[in-house]
Amino acid sequence: MALPQFPFACRHLFTALAALACASVFAAADSALGLFEAHGDIGTVKAPGSVQFDAAAQTYRITGYGLNMWAGEDAFHYVWKKVSGDVAICADIEWLGQGVDTHRKACLVLRQNLEPDAPYADLAIHGDGLASLQYRETPGGMTRQIKLTASAPGRFRITRQGDYVYVSLLQPDGTLQPAGGMLRLKLAEPFYAGLGVCPHNKDVNEAAVFSSVSLDTPVAPAAGAVVESTLETVAIDTLERTVVHHSRAHFEAPNWTPDGKAFIYNSGGLIYRLPVAGGTPERIDTGSSIRCNNDHGLSPDGLQLAISDQSLTGKSIIYTLPIAGGTPTRLTPNSPSYWHGWSPDGQMHAYCAERGGEFDIYTIPAQGGAEKRLTNAPGLDDGSEYSPDGRFIYFNSERTGRMQIWRMRPDGSAQEQVTVDDNNNWFAHPSPDGKWIVFLTYLPDVQGHPAGQHVVLRLKDLATGEITVLAKLFGGQGTINVPSWSPDSTKVAFVSYQMVNP
Repeated sequence: MALPQFPFACRHLFTALAALACASVFAAADSALGLFEAHGDIGTVKAPGSVQFDAAAQTYRITGYGLNMWAGEDAFHYVWKKVSGDVAICADIEWLGQGVDTHRKACLVLRQNLEPDAPYADLAIHGDGLASLQYRETPGGMTRQIKLTASAPGRFRITRQGDYVYVSLLQPDGTLQPAGGMLRLKLAEPFYAGLGVCPHNKDVNEAAVFSSVSLDTPVAPAAGAVVESTLETVAIDTLERTVVHHSRAHFEAPNWTPDGKAFIYNSGGLIYRLPVAGGTPERIDTGSSIRCNNDHGLSPDGLQLAISDQSLTGKSIIYTLPIAGGTPTRLTPNSPSYWHGWSPDGQMHAYCAERGGEFDIYTIPAQGGAEKRLTNAPGLDDGSEYSPDGRFIYFNSERTGRMQIWRMRPDGSAQEQVTVDDNNNWFAHPSPDGKWIVFLTYLPDVQGHPAGQHVVLRLKDLATGEITVLAKLFGGQGTINVPSWSPDSTKVAFVSYQMVNP
């Protein structure tokens, strides 16, 4: 898998020390600010902030006013250096005092410019200990965030490599390791790298200390790099992403259990269960089926698990077994067959299968029996999944030249195209309330559904046709192959990936 190249134009606005100071900048010699060139207030603040650099201790005490770093504009105190290329900022971060607002933020900041509405990404350490990767993609655009599993105080690093930004955290062994939740953000060069403090209250100031600060060029992944996987959720209303589980291992395709309590995913040919709140994954016993792929899912009542496994013949066969584990029962007599959907009444399975050199959509009774072929267009048809009312089976097909989302009646009739664009769209998953489909989008020149790609998770409103971008990430195969909606239709689970040096 090849890693793509990953991810501050300024106007100096000098203002009086007035209640509404805007982007006031205080030039400083290198010796006064150590690694950085200047400091000043971004946006509207009550009074100027300050920076105290202790050269002996190599610490930065930053005090700032400011209402927030959120929504379409920011207000905070910033110490920065103009940079180009790949860059990493690393520091120990500690708040001083109890603070007024638990949402106060001490940040490692990568920023396009010094305007209050600038695109940016930062690692924000909140007053209550929450660590999150915040970002704004366009000038004046809405700020989003990825909530991380770590908490402050601690040692953190934010890294920009090409078009990607990611966060690393200090581990018990003393090394800094990626924390998951890598995002794609384009910053034109040059841009700004530095430290910031925002009280989240316009009438008070807050102070934080940044120690052991470094500003350097990160080492790009080289030959022999290994994959790390992150299971995330994204809320479809706020687009807020949350890291649930991160591991230096390759895992794929989370199912959300119907009771909302756990995720089911595959890794290394085995199937695992992970609590929704995170924690330690537990292996589900699949008997002799130990070469499971990423086509698996749960019955509507949550009692049965369908898996696709190739242990027996080297070709994928669909089996079912109790969700708690046990001996699998073979479902499909023919192979290869790749599971994708369970009908809402629990009576049928839909799947992709290769027969005679053609990949098409088939169904088979849940109790076993003869399979029925539903599609016969030339080219690949894949990713079959029932709508929650049972009226449709959604699937993806390349019959028009590009991979697009389609749907049909459960008997294969009335096949109609759902998405029409220049991208390649895969794996449509209808929401449990029937209002949406989420799907995976590849760039136009990508053939198939490989791993290690720039991909986008998109959401389509089935009533209006409106399409929303949920997340831009590094992924593809394994990101969202199977049903992954929360039971209440408010969130989607997916896997993002990152290549790192061992």
